[in-house]
Amino acid sequence: MLGPNGETRDLSGVIGDIAGDVLGDAALDRLRAIDPESLPMVEAGARIGPPVGLVPKFIAVGRNYADHAKETGSDVPAEPILFSKATSCISGPYDDVVLPERATKGDWEVELAVVIGKRAQDIDESEALDHIA
Repeated sequence: MLGPNGETRDLSGVIGDIAGDVLGDAALDRLRAIDPESLPMVEAGARIGPPVGLVPKFIAVGRNYADHAKETGSDVPAEPILFSKATSCISGPYDDVVLPERATKGDWEVELAVVIGKRAQDIDESEALDHIA
């Protein structure tokens, strides 16, 4: 965690970066057992970073709700439109959004992410929620 002056604060006794093994069942159970009142208060001016770290890939879904398709002048797609984004798109809630030098405007939308906590491949839809951290 970064303090208000950019100094690194060691909270490894509580939790490391929320990434990898920290998102597994055992670690999540350990986190659930922590009394939030026992955690240190975030000092004013401290940077609040992205909610998760070490993200290996970011897969997005385009025109994923009817109103958004309508806003773009498009039909609702019959199949999901999947695309990847660079993980550098992930930022903290108050971080600056940096546009490319020649950009003329930015998009106002944000993304809501689902964090996969367990390896999942070729699973049945009925098992999908068991893999979300």
